[in-house]
Amino acid sequence: MFSHAPVDPDATAAYGDHPDQVIDFYAPREGSGPGGPAPVVVVLHGGVWRAPYDRRHISPFAEFVARHGFAVASVEYRRGGDGDGVAGRWPDTLDDVAAALDALPAFVRELLPQADPRRTVLTGHSAGGQLALWGAARHVLPAGSPWRTPVPAALRGVVALAPIADFAVADKLDVCGGGVRQFLGGDEYFSERQPYADPALLLPTGIATTLVQGRSDLDVPQAVAEAYADAAAKAGEVVGLTLLEEVGHFPLIDPAADACAVVVEEIEQLAW
Repeated sequence: MFSHAPVDPDATAAYGDHPDQVIDFYAPREGSGPGGPAPVVVVLHGGVWRAPYDRRHISPFAEFVARHGFAVASVEYRRGGDGDGVAGRWPDTLDDVAAALDALPAFVRELLPQADPRRTVLTGHSAGGQLALWGAARHVLPAGSPWRTPVPAALRGVVALAPIADFAVADKLDVCGGGVRQFLGGDEYFSERQPYADPALLLPTGIATTLVQGRSDLDVPQAVAEAYADAAAKAGEVVGLTLLEEVGHFPLIDPAADACAVVVEEIEQLAW
């Protein structure tokens, strides 16, 4: 990916009993931002929902965002089992993201007193982009879904980075070695569970959404983001799609890359 050492958070809070049910918090760095209460940026890391990839790899990005005047909450969640290479745990991964988002406002008030939880933006990279889009769409989940909320989340918006945003297209392209099909539990569950997890089927959300995508991304190709934007348009919703020339998958979360600065600009446009 890139060679940055992990950055320790300013605080960590548990939203459940499992070791992966934690959120890291990064306070806005002094002298950054326009002043006043800082918006909150919720970060959901990628890694194909697989166990080896945890929030540590996105911690340099989280700290980079904090240096631009934001309070940052980086969410960990349960992923596929160690050693078996399977993507995600159903329903544990989605259980965790829902629980973390529900617990977040109280944690922000306690641990980030300089932050304004009314100005919250969700962002996520790759599989985390799917989770960010899903987290903003819980109010349009099918009736009876355990994760459904009665009203939309109080968000300023979503900035999804190279997201696995359309499961049908991602599956057709075999994104991340069949990750989508594994995430839903295998072939026998794909059609049954897709309506509960596929962002492209959870539209319109009524929440401002921007996708940032590298045109040279070989891990999650541009076609996946474009399919989500097309699905949104068909549902009567305008979704921003920022395409970056000669940018691959990881520069979007690499503080040393120009693409990462573009990501922060997109967050700023929604947060302020």
